[in-house]
Amino acid sequence: MINAIHWDVTPQLIDGWDTPNLYGLLFVTGLILGYFVIRRMYRKEGIPDAKLDTLVLYVIIATIVGARMGHVLFYGPYWDVYNSAGIRVEEGYFSHPYNIIKIWEGGLASHGGAFAILFALWVYTKRVSKKSYLWILDKIAAPVAAAGIFIRLGNLVNSEIVGKQTDLPWGFKFIYHPDSIIDPTQFQVVWENVMVRHPSQLYESLAYLAIFIFLLVLYWKREAWKQEGVVFGWFMILVFGARFLIEFTKEPQVTERGEWLLNTGQLLSIPFVLTGVYLLWRARKKAAQTAV
Repeated sequence: MINAIHWDVTPQLIDGWDTPNLYGLLFVTGLILGYFVIRRMYRKEGIPDAKLDTLVLYVIIATIVGARMGHVLFYGPYWDVYNSAGIRVEEGYFSHPYNIIKIWEGGLASHGGAFAILFALWVYTKRVSKKSYLWILDKIAAPVAAAGIFIRLGNLVNSEIVGKQTDLPWGFKFIYHPDSIIDPTQFQVVWENVMVRHPSQLYESLAYLAIFIFLLVLYWKREAWKQEGVVFGWFMILVFGARFLIEFTKEPQVTERGEWLLNTGQLLSIPFVLTGVYLLWRARKKAAQTAV
């Protein structure tokens, strides 16, 4: 028998209730941590808390709406899915538009959230901060990485976005099966029939933790905030570079795209990485010109 980590954590905080749940708690924890990080940055520059509160509102709305719409548009399904017997097995978002608002049933895409946050921050700089766009992007880099740590832990708790099959000793058997907890015989049956998978959610969470620490050191110790675009450039390269690599361990979220050389998440990550490279090149070029 292949050794594996048995994982059947229940996402429910209250027995019998779907909400509130651990995913929501972890999501909020990530937002709170990010808030305290950026508040320190704002106070260092003497910026009123009122402007920070407005920023938080912009980011929360953009994150939820953008991540949800990203899932709908990038991953679908767009129309109802039927099996070979003609029985509907999944409802499409365009066939049943009201399903789009059912965020509590799951389905968020980080790339959609990223696009929405970038747009919301542009609006924020024009209407509220009156600072440059790169100034605010440098500020939110570490807080967003912090939120990513807890969001991926929430995915782990929900046993979703699972990895491909593996024989590595740290592989997980995702067995959220309430009956198996009560009945040892049932548990054995479930255990033997569940494959060992990469804990890709954990890989991503740990990657974001390392990136979060790196960005804090870069911002505070290296004083990279003095060069606009450097912190955010590194954020784009590291976060989406990590996402690109970790996607190789994940099961495709859209079955029909399983044969693609690169999956949807990887294709969406490439422009972000290239943008980060450009920002670092731009900052270095500007620094060289200033030094002359």
